[in-house]
Order: sequence, then structure tokens, then C-alpha cells
Amino acid sequence: MITPLILLHPDDNVLVCRAPIAAGFETVIDGDTVTIPAAIEVGHKVARGDLQAGDKILKYGAPIGSMTADAKRGDHVHLHNMKSDYIPSHTRKAVS
Repeated sequence: MITPLILLHPDDNVLVCRAPIAAGFETVIDGDTVTIPAAIEVGHKVARGDLQAGDKILKYGAPIGSMTADAKRGDHVHLHNMKSDYIPSHTRKAVS
């Protein structure tokens, strides 16, 4: 079976969903069997390990946001528990 989660860079602390995952799906993350607690859509992120509020989210080996709440390994990492640091820092106003 091919895992629905992929690691884009070895430094990333999130995995990316490449196929829809139903709540209760069991998968292996870094050698540990994990039950995914909530449904996750393609392209969304899943915590590779436990994350704390304030932790930087790394995707492609680069920071893309910060956690606003704690997340356990296998939890969905999205707008309900993180904020983007990318968009505000890459606007025309940020350059001026």
C-alpha cells in the first residue's frame, strides 16, 4: 500500500496529503503507527510529530507559518491551528 502522505524535505515537520484520508485511517509516520483523527483533503498538511503553539511550520525545508495551537502527530495542520507567515511577508507593502 502506498501511503497517502509524503515528506517533501527531510527537515519538514509536516507531511503533505496526496490522497484523501478518512478520519480513523491508520498510517505509519516515522516508524510509528498513527491514527489520523480527522478527515484530510489532498494538499493539506499533517503534523509529522507533536507541535506546540508558536512552533514554526517547515514545508520544503522552509518556514511557511506558525502554530497557533498544539497539535499531536497525525493532526491536521491548517488555518484552524496555524497562521501563515508567508503571505504577509511577500506583499508589495512588505517591500516598501
